[in-house]
Parts: sequence; structure tokens; C-alpha cells
Amino acid sequence: MAVKTIEFRDNAVYLLDQTRLPRDVVVLELRRAEEVVEAITSLRIRGAPAIGVAGAYALVLASLQADASDVARFMASLWEAARSIGQARPTAVNLQWALQRLLRVSEGASTPEEARRRLLEEARKIQREDEEADRLIGVHGAPLIPQGGVVLTHCNTGALATAGQGTAFGILRTAWQQGRLRHVYATETRPVMQGSRLTAWELVQEGIPASLIVDSAAGTLMAQGKVDCVIVGADRIAANGDVANKIGTYTLAVLAREHGIPFYVAAPISSVDLSVASGEAIPIEERPAWEVTYLGGQAIAPEGIGVYNPAFDVTPHRLVTAIVTERGVVLPPFEEGLR
Repeated sequence: MAVKTIEFRDNAVYLLDQTRLPRDVVVLELRRAEEVVEAITSLRIRGAPAIGVAGAYALVLASLQADASDVARFMASLWEAARSIGQARPTAVNLQWALQRLLRVSEGASTPEEARRRLLEEARKIQREDEEADRLIGVHGAPLIPQGGVVLTHCNTGALATAGQGTAFGILRTAWQQGRLRHVYATETRPVMQGSRLTAWELVQEGIPASLIVDSAAGTLMAQGKVDCVIVGADRIAANGDVANKIGTYTLAVLAREHGIPFYVAAPISSVDLSVASGEAIPIEERPAWEVTYLGGQAIAPEGIGVYNPAFDVTPHRLVTAIVTERGVVLPPFEEGLR
């Protein structure tokens, strides 16, 4: 994309406000950690890898705000900031992963200035690693798409969701460049419409032939034989291969199994959480009711109706055909391969 999803310069985080897409392209300038936390919580920046990068830079900003009168007080402030930042989105493990990396490199610094330098270097390193991981995920994943293949994808996993070209979307991008990909079907992804607002926008930007469908049309599309494989991203992958991803992913996996269609998951190693044995232990974020009852600022449901709005669901590993990472394609049994 011509506009970067996130970058750090001149002691500020600049990020593309994804709540304004596709109508407006607005870049926010954030100079306080609290502003980045709000951006993560409000989905101005989203996607597990991008959240990890944003969290890392939020801690860098927090270090600039911290009391630097002595190292002990500075480090205590840093750890408190990391706890606060880590609560912004509980399901995406990349956020905690990035924060822990920064805290580790800051340990042993003799001065607050040295700690700040280490933090910024590590945050930039995380961003560079994510860019390279996306490239390699595309290289490893593209051959999974048959020549002239048609792919169904869910939510948004492109450059908007990462620091690079995207995870599942990165596979689509690479396959398109190789001449393998013929068409993409993108779900709208209710209730926040990441598919219609973001994935569709990226597909148009890339010139990839695509069609937008309502979420509930996926089964019919598969039954008509119009889908060769499903490729989605992941916010957290448990040690056994269970996958937490945007709500509706589990439904697509069940439909894919029913119709004999391969179901692939694409994610960087930073999304793999070996400390969690299965998907049952993954915390699932619940989002505000208004995301369901309002659309484009207009009420689409009666006042007083109860709302259940989980942001993610868990797809059991038995429904996953393969997991694509920057280190290669992991096949069942996943526990051994992921480890």
C-alpha cells in the first residue's frame, strides 16, 4: 500500500485509522501510550501482528513519559505501563509477546536512556521481523492454492493487519503474482465489517479479481463448488493447533469439512502460544453491544434487546488442514509440528 499501517518516527506513532476506511484515508499521530492503547481498543489498528507492533511502540512512548530520575523507578513505571497496554486486547497473543520482548531487553540497562534506546531498537526489530514473516508466509502458502484456484477468506489479514503484506492475504497476494490465483471471495465479516471495509479495499488496491459476500452465503458458495480452499488468519494458536480467530471462522471450518474443502490457517510464530494447551484456555474478548445494534451510526435493532458479541471463536485443530508460518507449513499432528 502507498500508506503504511504503522510506523514510528520523531517520537510518535503514526497509524492508519482503519475505522475510517474505505471512505477516508486518515493517518493519526499519537505521542502518548494511552493514545495507542485507545487506538488498539477502538480498532483504529487491528490484526494480531499489527497489534503486537503497536503495543511495542506504545511501550516505547511510555518509556519517554516515565520518571527517569533513577533506574529502579523507571523500570517500575515501565512494567506498570506494560500491564496496562497488555489489557487492550486479551485474545491476540502477539500483544503480550511483544511487550515481554521489550521488557526483557530493557533489563540490565544502566540508565533510563539506555533502556529507552534498547526498547526502540527492539520495537523496530519486531516490525522488521513481521515484514519478513509475511513474505515467507506468502512463499510457503502460495503452493497450497491450486493453479487457477478460487479462495474464500474471512475478516482482514492483509497489510492493514500486519507490518508487512499480510498473513492469509499475503498468501493470496503471492499466489496472484505467481499467476496461480483466479478469484477471491471475501466475507463481509459482521459485525464490524472488516471484510467489506478493509479486505475488499485491499483487494481493489491490488487489482485482484474478487467478490464480496455476506457471511451467511459461504455455505451456498461451497455447495455450488465455487471454492477450492479457505484461508484465514489467527489471533492465537494453542499448542494442540486449536485456532482463535475472528468470530465466524469456526463456522467456515465446519462448512469446509462438510464440503471436503481444505481449510488453511496463516499466522506468524508470534501467534503460536505453546503455554496454552488447547483453545479452551484462550480468553475470548467480548465487544460492546453497539457494534451489533448499530451500523454506520444507524440503529438496526430495537432498544432493549440483549446482545452477545464475542469478537473471536475457536476452531478445533481437527478441522484445520494445515497451518502456514514463516518457518514452513505445519501438518497434523500439530502439537509436535508447532513445538
